[in-house]
Amino acid sequence: MSAEAAKTIPPRGEKHHVTFFRQSGWMMIATTASGALMYAVHFVVSRQIPKGEYGVFTTLLQVIALLGIPAVGLQPIIAQQQAAAITDEQQRVVASEFRGVWRAIFFIWLGMVAVAGIFWHQILTDLKVENSAALLMVVFVGLAAMWMPLVNGVLQGRQNFLWLGWTSIFNGVGRFGLVCLIVLVFQGWAAGALLAVFLGMLTVIAIGGWQIRDVWKMKSARVEWKKWLQRITPLTFGLGAAAFMLSADMIFTQNFFPREQTGYYAAAGTIGRALVFFTQPLTAVMFPKLARSKATGEKSHALELALGATLLAGSMAAIACTFFPGLPLLIVNGKSFLVAAPLVTWFAWSFLPLTLSNVLINSLMARSRFAVVPWLVVVAIGYGVALSMVGKHASSLADTQAGLRLMVQTLGVFNLLLFAVCAWFTWVSPDKTKTAAGK
Repeated sequence: MSAEAAKTIPPRGEKHHVTFFRQSGWMMIATTASGALMYAVHFVVSRQIPKGEYGVFTTLLQVIALLGIPAVGLQPIIAQQQAAAITDEQQRVVASEFRGVWRAIFFIWLGMVAVAGIFWHQILTDLKVENSAALLMVVFVGLAAMWMPLVNGVLQGRQNFLWLGWTSIFNGVGRFGLVCLIVLVFQGWAAGALLAVFLGMLTVIAIGGWQIRDVWKMKSARVEWKKWLQRITPLTFGLGAAAFMLSADMIFTQNFFPREQTGYYAAAGTIGRALVFFTQPLTAVMFPKLARSKATGEKSHALELALGATLLAGSMAAIACTFFPGLPLLIVNGKSFLVAAPLVTWFAWSFLPLTLSNVLINSLMARSRFAVVPWLVVVAIGYGVALSMVGKHASSLADTQAGLRLMVQTLGVFNLLLFAVCAWFTWVSPDKTKTAAGK
């Protein structure tokens, strides 16, 4: 094993639960700091630009999340293989995969650019985007969003959580600082804020890429791309289903509801999505440990530790949002957004099952238990259909708040269904989830 990869593995004498919580603690600190800075972006943007434009900005952030779905399997597959790469030859294979996929992403992105160009005016109309420069920035952010998981995957697989955490912090610092400069000084709106998002991602790629620069220097090794695609396909669809559940509601809401109202929904939804992001460090630490456990045959309690900590943190956050729903809106968005306070409680409890599902999905994927994937995709498709049907009905209601609440309730029902599916394949029928790809 290369020296740079080996030095990040925890000492053998250190107890697993101590290592887990030490690393999780740092990742929680880093993610909290980064998340707080990214959330502070909304403090600046929501107060300085019109509510309709703020709704567009938040919607385009979710579009970026959906654009990243084709690459959502990259970080876990690279992390999984890097964690299991024990010999020098295995290290060279991972490096060769990294370089090959890096190049492939660029050409996939060019294809996405062509598709966006064909439907450019339709997208602008459906998402109520008045400044086409904002959509142009989304196109460039899409490339960074697909390259970034590759870099993070190597850091995560090597259990180099120190720099995985620091890149997250630098992403938040860069995004917030540039938003302040562009929006406050140069009076930029959604397009300017998205430029800050793009530059923040480039910071992650640059700093993280420097930490793993040895992957560019390793000798090439033969990669069995057919088997690699067989492994990444279920990861992409499984994790992509969870990403769709996290982001789709904002896009449907922006399409069906008046532009002036979506800003309120966006503010409440951002609080709910923050609960998911703040619990992700536990999953990030768990994944390579389970992957390495599978490769070495060692027993790991990472799933139980991650799930318990996520349930505790998520429940406490949801309870806080129940008793003080208007507080985060008042602090971040201002008094004019307090009308959305009832939605905050609904969002908090609706996203809690998704935070738990993310832990279980990552556990199943790390152990190559892919039989759950078709069921996750079915839930995601059903959710998309339901959002389309509910959105048409909800937007026709005389009470706009009731319509928006109905959108959040739909989110909650399908997130519960997603968790039920994950729980079934984790505990009730774990042995039946192993496929040929995972044997």
